[in-house]
Amino acid sequence: SRCTEDGCPHKKFFHTRFLMRMRLTPDCSKMLISTSSGYLLILHDLDLNKSLEVGSYPILRARRTTSSSDITSSGSSGPRAVGSPCHQNNSGPPSEKTLSRPSQREGGSPRNSLEVLTPEVPGERDRGNCITSLQLHPKGWATLLRCSSNTDDQEWTCVYEFQEGAPVRPVSPRCSLRLTHCIEEANVGRGYIKELCFSPDGRMISSPHGFGIRLLGFDAHCSELVDCLPREASPLREIRSLYSHNDVVLTTKFSPTHCQIASGCLSGRVSLYQPKF
Repeated sequence: SRCTEDGCPHKKFFHTRFLMRMRLTPDCSKMLISTSSGYLLILHDLDLNKSLEVGSYPILRARRTTSSSDITSSGSSGPRAVGSPCHQNNSGPPSEKTLSRPSQREGGSPRNSLEVLTPEVPGERDRGNCITSLQLHPKGWATLLRCSSNTDDQEWTCVYEFQEGAPVRPVSPRCSLRLTHCIEEANVGRGYIKELCFSPDGRMISSPHGFGIRLLGFDAHCSELVDCLPREASPLREIRSLYSHNDVVLTTKFSPTHCQIASGCLSGRVSLYQPKF
């Protein structure tokens, strides 16, 4: 029937292989897509009314995300099946296989310009990684990634700041993301996806950690990200650890309206936490 709940026929907007997660920025100006092959795709100046077909994407050149030192010097929860794309590292970036070069519009990049990034992950410079979880800062300042190595022997939580501004060159812009904070995870429950999240005000991160969760901040005082941006990538600060499960925690969420956190583990138990004042 090809009809949605509203009675309108759907239209395919974008398609890519190995897709893991998709998020829109709060102002709906960007669409971020993470893949199990380690690439992060960003559609800039998003226009959902414009049809995109394979071979017609305006492409911005694929590149690795930058750290502060580089800038200074250069100017759903569940198991991943065995043999899944998370463990395949022989696929090139989408830009090399399915995308064409851009036809630039005068004055800047065209609508739905696609940027292809390989986010910098500590300790994974040569081995590749799988981006299993993707969240956005509630104010649109940053993106939060949970990455695991292709061999599932290392996991990281990383925060990347959005760098706004016009491209330096039409087909080779500066990287839109910069690694600001990171922390190594427990790597318990290998092969399972762990969903993490920002607090509603964006000051804290809740991350699955073994049989519990960790509350992480950008500094020890839970400051706003914009008030404590480091010159180089810095460790996230552990504010508190909460352990109440008898199995591996796979997901955690802050309540959008109450001072409360929920966590869910592999065996199906859900725990709720709230602070004592």
